[in-house]
Amino acid sequence: MIRHIVLFTARDTTNIDQIVKGLSLLTAISHARRLEVARNCKSDQLGNDIDVVVYGEFDNETELAAYKAHHLYQESIRRV
Repeated sequence: MIRHIVLFTARDTTNIDQIVKGLSLLTAISHARRLEVARNCKSDQLGNDIDVVVYGEFDNETELAAYKAHHLYQESIRRV
């Protein structure tokens, strides 16, 4: 299994909801075993620079590659 984790920091915190909405398109891609998009709860005492987290689990590299090649992945990148 492959775990794919991507962290996002908004240039402007007023855009966080738009970032989450754009990244949420990824959840409609069927190649992931599990995919979550969430705002960071910022409860770490050492640093809270990350605003949004994308966490995905894939069975293998082929599934991850298919996920990244999907048109919704490209649309999500365009929006974010």
